[in-house]
Amino acid sequence: MFTSGMDDLVVFIAVARERNFTRAAARLGVSPSAVSQTIRGLEERLGVRLLTRTTRSVTRTEAGEKLLLEIAPLLERIDAHLSAISDLRQHPSGTVRITADEFAARHVVWPKLATLLETYPDVVVELITDYGLTDIVAERFDAGIRLGGIIDADMIAVPIGPEMRMVTVATPGYLARYGTPRRPEELTAHRCINLRLPTHGGLYSWEFGSGENEFRVRVGGPLIMNSVLQILDACLAGVGLAQLPDTQVRPYLDSGALTEVLGAWSDSFPGYHLYYPSRRQQTAAFRVVLDALRDWQAPG
Repeated sequence: MFTSGMDDLVVFIAVARERNFTRAAARLGVSPSAVSQTIRGLEERLGVRLLTRTTRSVTRTEAGEKLLLEIAPLLERIDAHLSAISDLRQHPSGTVRITADEFAARHVVWPKLATLLETYPDVVVELITDYGLTDIVAERFDAGIRLGGIIDADMIAVPIGPEMRMVTVATPGYLARYGTPRRPEELTAHRCINLRLPTHGGLYSWEFGSGENEFRVRVGGPLIMNSVLQILDACLAGVGLAQLPDTQVRPYLDSGALTEVLGAWSDSFPGYHLYYPSRRQQTAAFRVVLDALRDWQAPG
């Protein structure tokens, strides 16, 4: 009944996942009208509606949901096998898609990629920044980069950086004007710069620990942002206190632009890890990216 090959199914999967014809077309590198025509032809051949379209949204029908769940994993395995065969060539090539938060992308990934991309000119890295806990299988990423403590147990996780600390900082001018907190509980009376977490839509609760006693403090203040880089800029401007990774603020602590407070309550935690599905066959391009990122230890 259906003999037109895999291309139509690839188009369907893209639209079903994006829930938008224009975004699917952009991902596939074709026009929205071509995507619409392909979906219409697929539905006619199958004799069933796969997608419900309105002027505002695209949703999967029951048949569309069933087709997506059954066909997408099969096509991904075929794609992986074809990539593996292609990798029999002498040098790695192809695209590696990675999702990482903004800080990891700038301070952990990019320093390694600059050299790698020059060494392997046929490797393309697509790096998407996102603070949410992206489903890398559903979104067709090859790997994700997140802090070690928040990665699902069914993923392979490889450390790509040292342990980290979240440090609480402010400018000397802010502390002179509003005082220095001596205990985490005192932060509720201070102007704190909050981070909005996209995954749950809530605000990040500041984390503290002293020995085995770990706890969180919900702080308030005049500013809420969704980027640690923006929060650093606001903190340097004297807006309020901020809690940021130690590696991000170290130059400003050394220069005196920022001062750390509540250091006795700042414990180390697992640093950034690259994670990927255990069942996914690795391409040569993915392996060179993985090797580059996990080579972070200082020589000797």
